[in-house]
Amino acid sequence: MAIQRILVADDEESMRWVLSKALKKKGFAVDLAADGDEALRLLRTHAYDLAILDIKMPGLTGLDLLERVRELASDLLVVIMTAEASMKNAVEAMKRGAYDYITKPFDLDVIDAIVEKVNRAREMTTQVTHLKEELKERYQPEKAIIGNSPAMREVYKIIGKVAPSDVTVLLQGESGTGKELIARALHFNSKRLGKPFVAINCAAIPKELLESELFGFEKGAFTGAVERKLGKFEQANGGTIFLDEIGDMPLDLQAKILRVLQEREVVRTGGTQSISVDVRIVAATNQDLEAMVARKEFREDLFYRLNVVPILLAPLRERKDDVPPLIDYFLEKACQEMDVPLKQCSPEALRHLAAYSWPGNVRELENTIKRAVILSSDPLLTMADFAGISSRKGADRAQNEELSLEGIVDLKLRGCLSNMDKMESGDVYAMVLEQVERPLICFVLEKTRGNQVKAADILGINRNTLRKKIQDLGIEVKKD
Repeated sequence: MAIQRILVADDEESMRWVLSKALKKKGFAVDLAADGDEALRLLRTHAYDLAILDIKMPGLTGLDLLERVRELASDLLVVIMTAEASMKNAVEAMKRGAYDYITKPFDLDVIDAIVEKVNRAREMTTQVTHLKEELKERYQPEKAIIGNSPAMREVYKIIGKVAPSDVTVLLQGESGTGKELIARALHFNSKRLGKPFVAINCAAIPKELLESELFGFEKGAFTGAVERKLGKFEQANGGTIFLDEIGDMPLDLQAKILRVLQEREVVRTGGTQSISVDVRIVAATNQDLEAMVARKEFREDLFYRLNVVPILLAPLRERKDDVPPLIDYFLEKACQEMDVPLKQCSPEALRHLAAYSWPGNVRELENTIKRAVILSSDPLLTMADFAGISSRKGADRAQNEELSLEGIVDLKLRGCLSNMDKMESGDVYAMVLEQVERPLICFVLEKTRGNQVKAADILGINRNTLRKKIQDLGIEVKKD
């Protein structure tokens, strides 16, 4: 908002008159005060966009008024005038919160330039305020992250509790479950809103480059380092850094991340100086870090530093109720991006999409909807627009643990028998056994909650035999 009303306080009548005439000529409303006490009374009873105060006046000085201004109107911009161009006055004025400092005598062009500068500053402040509100509105969990399943409601609760603090958060979940979106929601609902949000995928950058990306480098640190470069931690200073796929980070680099967490400082590659950084760390992984710790593939001390507040994002197949609202959201988003009229899914297509297990999770769903919107010229999307899902559905069902054991065995058996003309004599038993053994063991282990002793007893095989089959078949045992 542009300047409208200005307060001028100076004990020299001629200075008040000159400034008043010049400012009113520019269209501003101007109030005058001959001393500090009168200026304070006006500040208490009127709202101003700018105050121009003499540093030396009877009663309260300009510096005294600066202290009171901070209490009365923290957003009021103050320009201090003085006839004594001393460094002490300038430093003291700026320390107490003056926006600018000018020395008498001055040309009226100086005042014009300052008013223009203040106008730009106020406009910028207004824009930043609006942007903050817009971002905060956009990244409210209930608006930015789609889903009302029990699993997602739990995530919303955690975001609401931990976002305002600087606590370290570890996001866990399969690829495509929206971990970066949750990280952004944590940032934009925190006190760091308006500061940088910097994301880096630790799996996408070669090991030899990742350190310099994170910590930066000094000029001459290595061949090609022709100038100093700030790393992601320095770029995120004051804000949030999102370390995606941290499970892929090399062990030697994990030690340096641990140091950042402990000391809040970094050292650029090729440098010796420690640089303080104020960042909140949000990490994410699609791997089982606890299992990696047990295998000595991830540092235990770093894991506990990161795992202060864990947030587990459920795969889409475990929150099927969220699929229909996600489809609506992605349809609207894709149509807006492509600048086409809003499309809809037929009831049959909706049932088809809702029944699919979405191994690629929300990301796969979004890309599927976007592809259908681009390729279809009809306002109504039908089964034919999602043919890719149909072709994958049979294979996907075989891997979907939500199926009953009967369904899995039946599917595998029918697959084997359909290829009987290609099999040699005596192969059927071995092929069928190979096809059903893994899902059978997985099914029993799931029902026994990973208890291998109980599973071996139910299957009627030796515990060592079961252990060998688990290893040979690459079965991951999940324990509750």
